[in-house]
Amino acid sequence: MGKLSRGFYIRDDVVQISRDLLGKELFTCINGVLTSGVITETEAYAGTDDKASHAFGSRRTNRTKVMYAEGGTAYVYLCYGIHHLFNVVCNQKGIPHAVLIRAIQPNAGLQTILKRRNKKSVDKTLSGGPGTMSQALGIKTVHSGLDLCGKKIWIEDAGVKVQDTDIISGPRIGVEYAGEDALLPYRFRWKT
Repeated sequence: MGKLSRGFYIRDDVVQISRDLLGKELFTCINGVLTSGVITETEAYAGTDDKASHAFGSRRTNRTKVMYAEGGTAYVYLCYGIHHLFNVVCNQKGIPHAVLIRAIQPNAGLQTILKRRNKKSVDKTLSGGPGTMSQALGIKTVHSGLDLCGKKIWIEDAGVKVQDTDIISGPRIGVEYAGEDALLPYRFRWKT
């Protein structure tokens, strides 16, 4: 068990990695404060051929160049000028695959998570979306480019085996502009 190795991230099947991330635990150590949550929802983005990907058509911008880094790198971008969305870069350097972490079930540092979210108690809105998940764990765009094998943001395998019968797969959310690619079953949710 323990921290995921580089080998987990550099595999070439981003859809399988997205599914495999369910049940893993995402940790942050921001300003010396440890928080974590078990990953319950993900979405895969398959690089230059995927119309829903920020790297579609080999697009490279200041924001997206980190997608071309070696697997195991954080890609965090701002959505609607408000929400910091956390993605895991996958595959070999130069192949811009990524998995958006959409939701977690909070675990370590619950009081800090509640404070970051201005909540008094745990409910479905605490970390059930990609923006609230990042806010709960203190992840911001400044963390884009961080090594996920490092000590600030990382993912661990706690030995949880998520059964196929407990996974709902379907189309990704908010990518209607991608035409037929919007319908690909690249979103995975663990029925917890």
